[in-house]
Amino acid sequence: QVQLVESGGGSVQAGGSLKLSCAATGYRDVCMAWFRQAPGKEREGVASIDGDGVTTRYAESVKGRFTISKDNAKNIVYLQMNSLKPEDTAMYFCARDPTARWCADNFAPSDFHNWGQGTQVTVSS
Repeated sequence: QVQLVESGGGSVQAGGSLKLSCAATGYRDVCMAWFRQAPGKEREGVASIDGDGVTTRYAESVKGRFTISKDNAKNIVYLQMNSLKPEDTAMYFCARDPTARWCADNFAPSDFHNWGQGTQVTVSS
């Protein structure tokens, strides 16, 4: 059964750090990504990582602060979030495209077929 389970969310003060994890079952070595959605806003891409775990892409708003990585042996994708800002507050979702090893440069929610349930990140000022 295809399943993505996120963990690691929580509440932190601005400037703090959190590390999200996404444990996946099923497909390996395929494109995976993190998205986020704040209340009243559209879901937006945060970071993606190719199936080989090498090539990564980031939204401009998180470049230099967030790092996506992958443990292929364990089939877990991580999102290390540093220097968090109040505007990073959102529900964060893990997503997977089981049809592609390589992520699209402009990864969008419509590219992904599998989704986790989300984990809440709240950053206070």
